[in-house]
Amino acid sequence: MQRISTFSRHGLRFDVTDEGPIDGPVVVLLHGFPANRGAWNGVAPLLHAAGMRTLAPDQRGYSPGARPTGRAAYRPRELVRDVVALIDASGAERVSIVGHDWGGIVAWWLGTVVPQRLDRITVVSTPHPRALTASLLSSDQAIRSSYVGLLQLPVLPERLLLPRLGALLRSSGLPHAVADDYASRMAEPGALTAALNWYRALLVPGGGRANGDGRIHVPTRYVWGRQDFALGRRPAELTERYVAAPYDFVEFGGGHWIPEKAPDYLATQILRPL
Repeated sequence: MQRISTFSRHGLRFDVTDEGPIDGPVVVLLHGFPANRGAWNGVAPLLHAAGMRTLAPDQRGYSPGARPTGRAAYRPRELVRDVVALIDASGAERVSIVGHDWGGIVAWWLGTVVPQRLDRITVVSTPHPRALTASLLSSDQAIRSSYVGLLQLPVLPERLLLPRLGALLRSSGLPHAVADDYASRMAEPGALTAALNWYRALLVPGGGRANGDGRIHVPTRYVWGRQDFALGRRPAELTERYVAAPYDFVEFGGGHWIPEKAPDYLATQILRPL
């Protein structure tokens, strides 16, 4: 085993924070939009204290050396293969996955495609993708998710979001310093377009799902905030249908930004036996 600060795949270079006992069980921490690996700064030390090694990458589009152009480069299979390449680079055979927001969607996809590489999954905020789809006609989730349609437009979302992103994030409940950090990173050349391409890739043929039967074959804990502004109760409740393994649903009293605002609580859920 040796520390890694970057890993590469197909000419792209991803930045990674690798901390904790080098010989401890490995936990991969996957951030969402528009965050970066710093989202886990409050969580990771608590996992280290429990003997775990954490790998927190800046994912595709967020690492300056991994910003391919075009929405097709952000299809599920590419996002999943990036994480598998990280696991391989770490020297680990099996890992636990923790994912928030879009990182949670990648965690769900990993659970269907490479369950043999995973010990367990903790998904934060994001319901199973099929549960999300199933909820659109039976709840207010279609209204909550309507912004995804706007993001499919070229150029305009970037022009609207970039000057307002910090303020929007602060108004959504993120601490000001964290919101400003995320907005600053999104102002880097090509960063916001790359991050939005995760959404745009959903409409690329084959871009809405990873391979596999869609069901999760890995022990899973799903942590959902009842005050989440983007993800409602109905898809959270439907998620259990898509897990064919030990499953635990945890309802948190707060909102969407659980890693940043409740790191102690989240670390407890990650460490708690399933």
